Amino acid sequence: MGFHIGLTIGQELTNKELTALFECGNMGGMRRSKHTGTLVLINDNTKGLYRDVWKDGILHYTGMGKRGDQVLQGNQNKTLYESKTNGVEVHLFEVMERAIYTYRGIVALVDNPYQAKQPDEDGNMRNVWIFPVKPIAEYKDMIEEPSERELARLSSKELARRLEINQTDREPKTTEAKVYYRDPYLKEMVKRIAKGNCQYCGKEAPFKDKFGEPYLEEHHVKSLADGGKDTIENVVAICPNCHRKMHVLKDENDIFILEQIAEQNKESLERVLVYDIKMLQHFGE
Repeated sequence: MGFHIGLTIGQELTNKELTALFECGNMGGMRRSKHTGTLVLINDNTKGLYRDVWKDGILHYTGMGKRGDQVLQGNQNKTLYESKTNGVEVHLFEVMERAIYTYRGIVALVDNPYQAKQPDEDGNMRNVWIFPVKPIAEYKDMIEEPSERELARLSSKELARRLEINQTDREPKTTEAKVYYRDPYLKEMVKRIAKGNCQYCGKEAPFKDKFGEPYLEEHHVKSLADGGKDTIENVVAICPNCHRKMHVLKDENDIFILEQIAEQNKESLERVLVYDIKMLQHFGE
């Protein structure tokens, strides 16, 4: 792989930029460049002639030739057919919006090319060559894990395409994780102090659990992973919606409010304990 293009997966180019970078022709779906030792494949979704399909992370790419049966001799179908042995590096671009070429990376044949039936540009059925190609690395390894903001900026078409490319069977991985102990008695006490209402939004628990109790979730104001303690002054009982909000936003104002609520929980527990002591003393007299 002596040709270094400096592109990142998902980067968008114009046709002019692509042509200049690879030193290839500016037309067609298969563009050979002897100067750079590459073959550029264009999967153009804005044109309806070829029926290229992603399946399980593999692109079943239709060869070149618009009329009649496609052949392997005298064109770039042969270049792609022999790409495992001819030293040509194959790069894939997709066009999902007119004139925008999205880079998908270096691809390689992962199965034997095969023939299928498709209509040509005159509507006549003919034999075409299909080349099963796949990015040389797992798609998830070729791009950094996108942030939620980056995902939100993707067009629906690009998001759908990345999902399609990334849908491959993967073996589950075994990892080591640190599990923090959570006192079940503390959890129950805080839920009782809450009396069935979320301690943040004040709304009634959204549903009852299988035991008929209002469903609220235990939340540590300062997480155990960050050194927070599993004690009454650091625990609140909140609804699932507010719980997710706390973990997603980590808003300082929310944390301040929860700190005050947790302190009130501590005072409530102290009142319960004082009351119990007085009752014991009363009945012990």
